[in-house]
Amino acid sequence: MASCSCCAIPTTPYNPPVLAKEPAAPLVNTSIPGPQSKALSERMGKWQDARHVILFQDADKSIGNYIVDADGNALLDVYCHISSLPFGYNNPEIIETVSQPSVYKHLAQRPAIGVMPTTEWPDMLDATFTKILPHPSLNCVFTSHTGSDANEFAFKTACMYKMQKIRCGGTITNPTENPFSAEDMASCMKNMPPGSPDFAILSFEGAFHGRTFGCLSTTRSKAIHKLDIPAFNWPTAPFPKLKYPLEKFVAENKAEEERCLAALEKTLAADKRVAAVIIEPIQGEGGDRHASPAFFQGIRTLTKKYDVLFIVDEVQTGFYTTGHLWAHQAWGLDCPPDMVTFSKKCQAAGFFYGKHLLPSHPYRNFNTWMGDPIRTVVLRRIVELAENPAVLENVKITGKFILDGLFALQAKYPIISATRGVGTFCAFDFDTVDHRNQFVAAMKQKGVNCGGCGEQSVRLRPSLIFTPKHAAIFLHTADQVLASLH
Repeated sequence: MASCSCCAIPTTPYNPPVLAKEPAAPLVNTSIPGPQSKALSERMGKWQDARHVILFQDADKSIGNYIVDADGNALLDVYCHISSLPFGYNNPEIIETVSQPSVYKHLAQRPAIGVMPTTEWPDMLDATFTKILPHPSLNCVFTSHTGSDANEFAFKTACMYKMQKIRCGGTITNPTENPFSAEDMASCMKNMPPGSPDFAILSFEGAFHGRTFGCLSTTRSKAIHKLDIPAFNWPTAPFPKLKYPLEKFVAENKAEEERCLAALEKTLAADKRVAAVIIEPIQGEGGDRHASPAFFQGIRTLTKKYDVLFIVDEVQTGFYTTGHLWAHQAWGLDCPPDMVTFSKKCQAAGFFYGKHLLPSHPYRNFNTWMGDPIRTVVLRRIVELAENPAVLENVKITGKFILDGLFALQAKYPIISATRGVGTFCAFDFDTVDHRNQFVAAMKQKGVNCGGCGEQSVRLRPSLIFTPKHAAIFLHTADQVLASLH
């Protein structure tokens, strides 16, 4: 078995049955993408844009932490469909769950949950979401389809709540006691105030909150996401640019976070349009940028001071990958966020909120399907599997193993720096974007799938069953590739 010369593999108690069916090591017989993937891409291109396709997955042969492509190449997957696989490929415990006859009716006749849910739906909500509440006060959930539309509905909720407070003179005692005026009803049809108020959602430089229309106005990671799309004139605040290693730059990083908080307060004090502030616990697409708990505590203090809602986007950081069920739970907040959005590793999407944020009338947050019962069935099984304490222990053990190995590689190869991470949510930087891109491509050719983010970063997003044994393969392969680039 491959290993990193700088790390000894620790033992871990987590050994789900799917791991026994994995390949012993990566196997690459063709270029990536190979001839079969290229042929499939050409066929796909007749109907859909296939320019961003990396390879075609063989969904039958992929297993555990290994993705097998159409050409039979088996790659250790440290990226997992952009952080979306909680328990790997073809996990028999999840496959068995969706193979039950009781699931077929949901698959064959997908219901409009908002108006005609199935009789099982209340039980499904109780059995699933009550176990993963971010906080007891966030005891309502809106189910949706993707992380982007979860954020969109959270934005709508914030704006409706802000306007309702204005109608009620600052305090909502009964959501229907101040009905919409005739002017409200007429002006909104012309996209004008007061019915369409000039409210805003504040996000941070480098943020990524989705590619749908409203979310793009809060996404600020890469220009290519936003070019040619009209955007709302919504404010932004700086996100800290921390220096690494953290222990060496304590004073500098504290000053940087205070600078960012001062800028945020200046904007909130001046811009009364802001209905909510949204932030990722770790900026993923923007380059795996971190901040300290004190920084997020400062944001919570300011949102309370200026009476705006606080939305935490846990689409990528949620569900144990950082060593906590929800990454923001490590912040030690005195007051929880107002909304928490989720998707990816949950295999379902939506947001948690308190009952006081319920819209004043039905159908205001609504669409035909409002999520998918099948996704909730899967999430329920995922939650049950994650209740095993060994899952979280494995994330912590493996995360430390990865970081220790990356620090050793960083000391060996000057072209990488700023190793950072919590749990297995790890990343490091290259000296140039070309070196980063060469590294990612070479890793695939040697049988390891990882991904880039930001301008010069590599991010790791393994499954929850990624163990030190798998991490050792990644680190050994990274050592080989870095030696070729050095």
